[in-house]
Amino acid sequence: MSSPTDLELEHTTLFEQLQSILSELYKEVTQQIAVLPLSDQPLQSFSSPDGNVTGSLLSFTGEELDWMVHSWINAAQMRFSTMRLTLWLSPLIQVPHLAFEFGTKPDLFFYIDYIPRVDLWSDLSYTERYYDSVNATYLELRENPNLSLFVSKALYVRQLQSPTSLCFTCPATEDSLSFIRNTAHEMCSRWLTWVKQAEPVSVDRQTILAERDLLLRRITAERDPGNAVAVKIFGAELANRLIRSLWSKEHEQET
Repeated sequence: MSSPTDLELEHTTLFEQLQSILSELYKEVTQQIAVLPLSDQPLQSFSSPDGNVTGSLLSFTGEELDWMVHSWINAAQMRFSTMRLTLWLSPLIQVPHLAFEFGTKPDLFFYIDYIPRVDLWSDLSYTERYYDSVNATYLELRENPNLSLFVSKALYVRQLQSPTSLCFTCPATEDSLSFIRNTAHEMCSRWLTWVKQAEPVSVDRQTILAERDLLLRRITAERDPGNAVAVKIFGAELANRLIRSLWSKEHEQET
């Protein structure tokens, strides 16, 4: 990676490049896992009342992926943006869920994580199977002088993240973008291999797993520290619809 003194890129370039990386990941996933977009996508395009902040939120479902969200928000005047691709698996298998979030603050921000579906401290075989392999990557990134560990001030967010969560900021350079792209694809490819090789969950355990997944997905969306900012930018009505769409399959109709 480049040093922080190298020429930093403009916000528009950063936003477009991060969107490109997210689109690559979306394509990689959907080439191997069948997903269906919801017939009604009322949040495909939205904006703040003054038009200065724009965004899009698309949601999908399927047999293997219970819920997938592909979204972005861009506030160009503030040099801020955030985008995500979250992949919540169905209870047919117990592979961790996968989360990507990229942004500009205005430095680059990235969060990539395998979200556990068990209590890791009590299920050592699950921990070893899915988290030992990425531990070396986590430790390597912690030692990278061009990366700064991003620690959320929110207790719940820190509790949600896995022990190998990749959550960092870095200089806004071409080398940083290349690093994020390579790391994200490595994490995605490993996850897709797990999905292909996963053993089925017994029918009697699927209901419990589904209930846990939905609760986790809902609390994650509703406890996001950024929700208060979303209310200020978009107003309570639109912000609440955005939050609900991150976890719920029941979309409210346009009024």
